[in-house]
Amino acid sequence: MTFTEQDTTDDIPEQPPARRRHRWILGVIGAAVAMGTAFACVAYATAPTPESSSTDARPHSVSVEEGTLSGTRTIPGVLDFAHTRDLSSEVRGTLTSTPSPGAVIGRGEVLFSVNNQGVFLFDGALPAWRPFESGMDNGPDIQQLENTLRAAGHFDAEPDQKFTWSTVEAIYSWQKATGQPETGRIEFGRVVFTESSIRVAEVLAPVGSHVGAGVPVLSISALEQAVTADVKLADQRLAVVDVTVDVQLPGGVTTAGVITSVGQPTEREANGSTTVVIPVAITLVNAEDAVGIQKANVTVNVPSETREGVLSVPLESLIALPGGDFGVEIIDADGDTDQVPVTTGLFAGGRVEISGPKIAAGVNVVVPST
Repeated sequence: MTFTEQDTTDDIPEQPPARRRHRWILGVIGAAVAMGTAFACVAYATAPTPESSSTDARPHSVSVEEGTLSGTRTIPGVLDFAHTRDLSSEVRGTLTSTPSPGAVIGRGEVLFSVNNQGVFLFDGALPAWRPFESGMDNGPDIQQLENTLRAAGHFDAEPDQKFTWSTVEAIYSWQKATGQPETGRIEFGRVVFTESSIRVAEVLAPVGSHVGAGVPVLSISALEQAVTADVKLADQRLAVVDVTVDVQLPGGVTTAGVITSVGQPTEREANGSTTVVIPVAITLVNAEDAVGIQKANVTVNVPSETREGVLSVPLESLIALPGGDFGVEIIDADGDTDQVPVTTGLFAGGRVEISGPKIAAGVNVVVPST
């Protein structure tokens, strides 16, 4: 059998009902017994009460089971569109038009307008850093420009890194088609290169404002959504690229995600204190599960430890023995019971791994009756 558990620092199980022979009290184990186990809840037993008698009903019991225990660590995260960043205008002037938040801007389309002339989105991984004009030095930015002009039907030659007369003619054609002054030259800032279409997350500057270098106009993002989360430094072994996690979305929907990047240790400040965390990015396996969600807090369940072929019992069957040890109460076929010490291991799925001389699969142990 397989059992899983979401480990959190705040989960405290409900108090079980009393049995006539034992009074059970739930407590919290403050230190892990198994490797990597951070939290667990155990049942403490007191001595039999004076009211106990031989007429007590047979205690409720369950069998020790052999199987797989899988623990998870629960961390908070935020679902948002990936690669969000601010975009400024390198063209100086008055902002005359902006798109609506949520708009998708594709190759060759207008991002916003300055002095009633559009700033256009072109394909390319390399940011623009200079104007495009005759006499400019060769470079990969020229090839990026020619690729987009060719895709739009304005450039007939094979794109390369040289600014030639063919490039000038293509610029003339593009400027005419888009209602710009036909100069054969593209000023710096008139085109913005990105590797794909973008989504407008937010409009940062109102129409009519003066814009220029360093003045954010739009907040833009990728079209894909992703989850960002911070893993505690003590749990950094859990932050591994390509590990599959569960993401609990608003509305009770749980979907799979994959850790796609792990950042460097970063300091976070909250409530006047500083904590070092490991930032991770998570890509949803089924992006359609998050359709309609713009931004939301989510819960991420990261696999912590898995133990195969172990013996386990329900958590509430664990009792405290004199001397601070833990044990279980074995019941035989005649209904007689015997408290025996056990060694605990992983806590997961409401169960605890146990081992000991008298512990084997199928052995019956006492649990509080419901």
